[in-house]
Amino acid sequence: MPQDTDIQTQIAQTIQLLRDKLGVRDKTLTASVKKAKRQLPRRIYKQAMVLAQAEQMAAHPKLRLVLDNPKLIQASEEVQKHLGGINLADRRMGWFLGMLGGLTFNLLAFSALLLIFMLWQGLI
Repeated sequence: MPQDTDIQTQIAQTIQLLRDKLGVRDKTLTASVKKAKRQLPRRIYKQAMVLAQAEQMAAHPKLRLVLDNPKLIQASEEVQKHLGGINLADRRMGWFLGMLGGLTFNLLAFSALLLIFMLWQGLI
């Protein structure tokens, strides 16, 4: 029985990490993982789906007995390790620098096109 609650606790912790790190706001792990699919690596997504499939079975007292607990605990640890390693400040800074880089490129391209146009018209 302690392992059964452990699986349910691991699932609840995974849902909380998805909320904290990726901003996914759903009540079940299945819905949370489906919304976070594009933000997760494929291997982590597959492990999270293994947990999500076991979520409903873990809530049922008789079906809980057929779960592969070591496999689920390993999947949970792997997903939580990945989510725990996400640095939110670094993600925000990366987004900001990416936006700034795109804006800079657009300004340079516009300046080059303006210069070419002015040369073509004989204004320079």
